[in-house]
Amino acid sequence: MKKLLPYLFLLVLVACKKKDTTWNTDWAAPVVSDTLKLTKLFNDTTLVANGSFINVDLTRTILNIGLKDILNIPDTTIKQTFHPTVNLNNVPPGYTFVNAIEEHTFDLSPVQLKKIHVANGTIKIKVYNPIGTKAFFNIQLPGVTKNGVVFQKNYTVDQGTVANPGFAEEILDISNYDIDLTGEQFLSFNKLQSRLTIKSDPNGPNISISTSNTFKFEALFSSLQIDYAKGYFGNEIIEDLSTFNVPYFNNISAGSLELPNTSMQIIIENGMKMSLKGRLTQAKNTNSAGNTVVLSASEINNDFFVSPAIGAWNSFQPSTQQLNFDENNSNIKNYLENLGSNQTIGYKLQLNPWGNTSGGNDEIFPFSKIKLKVKAQLPLALSTNGLTLKDTFDLNLEQDLSKTHVESGVISLNATNSFPLSCDAVLYLMDSTNVILHTVVANSQISSSLMGAIDNIDGLYKKKSKVDFILNEAALKDINKIKKVMVEASFNTPNPSNGINELQSIPLGAFLAVKLNVKLNTKIIL
Repeated sequence: MKKLLPYLFLLVLVACKKKDTTWNTDWAAPVVSDTLKLTKLFNDTTLVANGSFINVDLTRTILNIGLKDILNIPDTTIKQTFHPTVNLNNVPPGYTFVNAIEEHTFDLSPVQLKKIHVANGTIKIKVYNPIGTKAFFNIQLPGVTKNGVVFQKNYTVDQGTVANPGFAEEILDISNYDIDLTGEQFLSFNKLQSRLTIKSDPNGPNISISTSNTFKFEALFSSLQIDYAKGYFGNEIIEDLSTFNVPYFNNISAGSLELPNTSMQIIIENGMKMSLKGRLTQAKNTNSAGNTVVLSASEINNDFFVSPAIGAWNSFQPSTQQLNFDENNSNIKNYLENLGSNQTIGYKLQLNPWGNTSGGNDEIFPFSKIKLKVKAQLPLALSTNGLTLKDTFDLNLEQDLSKTHVESGVISLNATNSFPLSCDAVLYLMDSTNVILHTVVANSQISSSLMGAIDNIDGLYKKKSKVDFILNEAALKDINKIKKVMVEASFNTPNPSNGINELQSIPLGAFLAVKLNVKLNTKIIL
C-alpha cells in the first residue's frame, strides 16, 4: 500500500534534501529532474494493470503454518536391557544368548502417530558389555527403514565388568528414513520396536553369565525434523491476534478519502488431510489520528468449517473457504476509508473439531499448509478532500552571517502532471526539538491533470504547473537553528467543471515529470 499515488507527490516535494547546496552570489541551478511513473512499480504486486487503468492489490498472508508448527517430536531415548533370571554356565563361543523384541513409546499425547518420514535427524547408539570377553551385538529397529531396508547395526564390544562395562557408541544420520510407529502388531500408535541380539565371542572361551550381568543398548533420537506424518494430530486450537502496520498511512494527518465500491475477502486454505473449524474473532484498524473502525459483519464471530485436503503425493489439492465482505453485508467501505495504519485481525482455528473421525489416517505432507489470507483488490480510483500527508526530514545547513551569506532564495518546482489530483504544499522549518521556526507556503498548487488538455499521442490528460517556495531573510538567518523540515501536502480530486471533489480513476500511463530549481540571492561581505 505504500506505493499509493499521494506519497509520490510527497517524495517529489522533498527530493532536494538529498543534494548538497553551494552558496554563491545571485545564481540559479537545477537540483532535480525526474519522471515518476506507477508503471515502474508493476513488479510489485501492490499494483496490477486492469485494462487502461490500475488496480491496487492489498493481499496479505497473516497465517502460514505447516507440519513443523503442528508436530514437534522431542528428543527421545529408547532402552532395551537383558539380564538372565538364572546363571548361565559354560556358554560356548559364538552362542546367541539374547534374541528379544521390545516396544517403546514416544510421548506425543494427544497426537497419535502411525508413520513419519524424517527429513533430518540423528540417532546415537550406545551398547554395554558387562562380561569378561568380547560380545557381539546386533541392533535392529524393525519399523525404521530406508528404501525398504530395515535399520540395523553390528557392534563388537570389548570385555568389561559389572561395575565398569565395556561399551561402543556411534552417532548416525537417519535423514530420509521412514519410521513405522504402529508397534509389533501394526495396530498401535507412537510405538517403536527394537530387536536386540547378542552372542558370545566366536573366537573366545566358554563363558559364564550371572544374574548380576546387565546387557543394554540405548538409542537417542535427536533433533528430528519431520516432513511427512500420518495419524491423528489431536484437536489443537490455534488462536492469535495478527497485527501488522502499513507505514505509508502513518503520514496521513487530515482530510478524507472516498474509495469506489469494493470488497474484501478472508481466504482460509486447508492443505492438511484433516477437518478444520475456524472463526474470525475480530478485524479492526486504527489511523494516525487515533480513530478506530471495527469491521462489522455476520461472518465475524461465527464458526466456519473447512473440509480436509484431498489426494496424495501426485494428486494433492487443498480445500478452501472464503469469507466475503462487501457493502451489502458489512461496513467494509468505512473500514478501508479509515486508512488505518495499524491493522489487527483475530482468528481461532481448531484441528479435528469432531475428534478422530479418520481412524488415525490424517496426513500432513511436506507441501501441506494452513493459510489465512486477507485479500482486497480495488481500482486505483479515489476521491480525496484535503487528504493531508506529513513527513519529516533531517536538514543540516550552516552559514556565517558575518561573512558572505545568502539573504533570500526561491525553490521552484516545475511539474507536468498526468494524475487527476491537485496538491497544495507547505514546508515547516523546525529546530532539533520539533519547534516550528518558520512556515513556507507554496505560492500556488500543482494542478490536476484534468485542468489541462488531452495529449493525442498517449491519450493522457496533462497539466503544467509552477510552484515557488520563497525563503525570506528571516528564515535564512535562522538556518543554523533549522535541523528538520516537515513537508505537508494536501490532495484533492476536483472536477474541472465545478471544482467539486469526485471519484477519479488513475490511468495506466500516469506520470509526474518534475524539475526542481533553486535561486539564491547572496550578500557579499568583504
